[in-house]
Amino acid sequence: MSGKTACFAIAGLTVLGSISQTSAGGRAVECYEPVRTPAVYDTVYEDVMVSPPGRQVDYDPPIYGTRERLVTTVPAQVRYEVVPAITRTIYHTVRVDGGGYSWEWRVIHGRRVLCKVWHKARYERVAEMVVIQPERTRRVFIPAQHDRIAEEVLVRPEQRLFIDIPASYQTVERRVLMREGSSGWRRVHIPRHCQD
Repeated sequence: MSGKTACFAIAGLTVLGSISQTSAGGRAVECYEPVRTPAVYDTVYEDVMVSPPGRQVDYDPPIYGTRERLVTTVPAQVRYEVVPAITRTIYHTVRVDGGGYSWEWRVIHGRRVLCKVWHKARYERVAEMVVIQPERTRRVFIPAQHDRIAEEVLVRPEQRLFIDIPASYQTVERRVLMREGSSGWRRVHIPRHCQD
């Protein structure tokens, strides 16, 4: 048997001997009771980040409106046209035969004779076309034609607004161990049982 094993055996016998003496009515010299000291906790408060910082983009779409505009649908033109001549019919009398003497054969009382015959002047009414205003070329100006049309125009372009959002924090409470609990032995004095 080794020396270490012998020490344990002697200690065990001593404890058994003391128990047997107490049970047998021996006087206790010292008494101890187990003592447990509870752990001490405290509540601490700390700020915890709930959401990190970020950036939000606000987008406003463009705004359009309607505007009326005057546009030329048919441009101005210059045209030339012929104006016919203006005429009038006039009538006047003209001598178509000057008259005078002529020789002609005639039968008078059954006798054929050559006679000198007097003729009067002969006149006729004739029509004549007279130009009052000759044919000419006239310059005609045709003004332009305009119409109003509605067109879509940009009133305000799109806008983007960047908004920086700070981090969000929340205060939370946490239980912190200030001192660990412990267990040990405390000497007690019990009258008539455990005395110094």
